Amino acid sequence: MSEVTSSGFTQPSLGTGPAPVRTGLLADRDFLEVRFGGTGAQGVILMGVVLAMAATRDHRYVTQTQTYGLEESDGCGHSDVIISDRPVDYPELQSADLLVALSQDAVDDYSYLLRPDGILIFDSDTVAELPPFAGGGFGIPFTRLALEATGRTEGTSDALTLGAVVAVTGVVSVESLRKALASTASGGSEEVNDKALARGLALDQAEWRRSGAC
Repeated sequence: MSEVTSSGFTQPSLGTGPAPVRTGLLADRDFLEVRFGGTGAQGVILMGVVLAMAATRDHRYVTQTQTYGLEESDGCGHSDVIISDRPVDYPELQSADLLVALSQDAVDDYSYLLRPDGILIFDSDTVAELPPFAGGGFGIPFTRLALEATGRTEGTSDALTLGAVVAVTGVVSVESLRKALASTASGGSEEVNDKALARGLALDQAEWRRSGAC
């Protein structure tokens, strides 16, 4: 069975049974717009896809879109995820509850989308200047922490970033994120990804919060 919205956009029905519990600064919002900004090499597309997969495991309606050709380009682009308790009427992002910026270009290009009560999470090793912003800000050195936790950065930075994002915001449940990430692992990467994810989930919000910086 599928539901059809007023605009004719069709989405599958939700799953059955109790939905996993979500905890975090955005966990109680019934409609969320999320943008990952950066380059294809930084895993922007994969993170959007994994987050969308996790949201469906939370029994929520989801759309995911991305910059065309980003995976083949070094330029800045984005991957967008809309998560809702109701069928999504329009699949394109209009504003952002959450911006995850992995480069200075991503902050410069996309920060205007943030709602006043939104959250900006950025890579503190690649973003030097922040825009004026009334919402919450968190600066985290994702790649550096992934290297410290696993001894490598390829693939693990994505897992750590997703863990940190979910730990802070609760846009999806930890349970669903673990399962979604595991479903994308290949070539024996499960163990190292688990380490990176655990490090991201364990981050202390207070340590990385940028109070008054945004």
